[in-house]
Order: sequence, then C-alpha cells, then structure tokens
Amino acid sequence: METRLLRYFVAVAEERHFGRAAERLHMAQPPLSQQIKQLEEQLGTKLFIRTTRKVDLTPAGELLLTRARALLEEHTQLARDVRTVGDGASGVLRLGSTGSATYRIMPKVIAATTEHMPGLQLNVQGEMLTPEMEEALAEGRLDIAILRPPVHNDEVEYSLLEKDLLAVALPAGHRLASHEVVDIHELRTENFICYPATSAVNTIFVETCRSAGFIPHTAQIARETSTLLTFVAAGLGIGMVPTSNYLPHSERIIFRPLRNAPSVDLAVAWKLGNQSPLVQNFLKLCTNLAPEEGHSE
Repeated sequence: METRLLRYFVAVAEERHFGRAAERLHMAQPPLSQQIKQLEEQLGTKLFIRTTRKVDLTPAGELLLTRARALLEEHTQLARDVRTVGDGASGVLRLGSTGSATYRIMPKVIAATTEHMPGLQLNVQGEMLTPEMEEALAEGRLDIAILRPPVHNDEVEYSLLEKDLLAVALPAGHRLASHEVVDIHELRTENFICYPATSAVNTIFVETCRSAGFIPHTAQIARETSTLLTFVAAGLGIGMVPTSNYLPHSERIIFRPLRNAPSVDLAVAWKLGNQSPLVQNFLKLCTNLAPEEGHSE
C-alpha cells in the first residue's frame, strides 16, 4: 500500500468531500477519485459511502483512517530521524577521556552536547591514559578522545581545548600547605603519588623535576586521578595534577600552584580522515568551547 494513496485517502476522509480534498492536495478531482477507487480495489472493500450531498466513511474506512494517520506520522518521523542521523545530529559517539578532564571540561562538553545535539548518545570511557586513547582512536574503538598532548600516533589529529598548568596536591597539614606558591626545588625530598609512566602528565612532571636537578621518588602509582587524590588525602605522599583539578575535593587535600609551572594542555582528538558527520559536528561543538588561542595539529 503506497503512502501516496494513504495521503489521498486521509484528505478525503477528513474533508468528507472530494472537491475540497482535491484542492487541499493541489490536484484535480477526477484523478483523486481514480486513486481512491484504486485503493479500494487493492483492499477489496469500500472505504466511502458516496451520496450526492456528502461522503461518509464505511466501518472499514473508519479503521483505515485511524491506522493511516499513525502510519503516515511514523513515515514522516522516520524520514526526519534518518535525515537527522545523516546530518550528524543524532547517534552514538564513543568518547574516551583522561581522568583529570572530569572535573572541568567534561561537564562543559556534556552540557553543550545536551543543548546542541540532543539526539546524541555519549558512550563515555573515563580515566584513560593518552597512549590508550591514541591506540583506540587509530583502531576505531573510540570516535573522540579528550586527552593531554603530546600525541605520537600519526593516525591521530587533535585540537587544543584548554591550557592547563601543573599544580601540587598536598595532604592537609603538610609543611608547604601554608605557602601561596610552591617552588619545584622544595619538593626534591618528597614522596610522590604518580600517574603511570606512560601518562602525558607524568612525563611532563618527571621532566620538570629533572630540569630542577632531581629525580622524583615514587611512593605509589595511581592510574586514576580520583585514586591519586585519595592517596594524597591519606597522607601517603603528594601529587602533581593539572589545574583543572584545582578544586576542594576534600578538606584533607590542599592545592597549591607551582612556580613557573609547565603546561599540561587538554585537547580533543580524533582519527585522521574521519569525516563522519557525527564526529565533525561534535568537533565543531568542542571548538566553540576552546579558547581563541587554540591550535590544531
């Protein structure tokens, strides 16, 4: 049964008049009558009772009117949904994120997605390290990643979202907690709670310490930022974290800026050549969140 015939039928059924229905459909009356006759022949039953004064629906016509309206609405919605997905405004996007992005940029990203891409479902995999996300992007297991450069995989592109600086997380009562700013040289005898060696933040942190003339002592390794801060709060050591974590997570943790702190930027990354409308629209959304000095690489 063609949707075209159903539209003709609904017009006649609602107007109860072939002439008015033909005007509504922008067509002549004789072809409309022929189309309705064709529909009745296909269904093998009369749909209208025709008199010289009016057109009424048969019981079969009443049933068809109810079903036809629903079918036409579903057909319209289907076309709308397909067009929306094709335009990249709807679908499922697999998003990986570094744990330290959770505290500032991810709420912005999710809020913007909800407002501008309400049909998009985000499948978020958090607390991932940059090398993991690079590999997942290159292999197609992630569509987008919020990570910390540098990026070493030639199949991955990225664009800066935020410029962060390294800061110090201290347990409450630490000797440096009263300092407004901490100098890296003051940390040479400290025990550190560190991210894994492959972490971009850890690489930058270790290089900063070496430039200051010492190698940091690792007391504990924590893969997740939340775990790192838990160890700090327990007094097992101090941590070096991006300033996006510069928040009062606990009264047992004190955050202090690091003098001449190195940059630990945050970026959105995707697989080279990925032209998916969904991915491209999401990247545009992220670009609107980025500072004007953001760059692409």
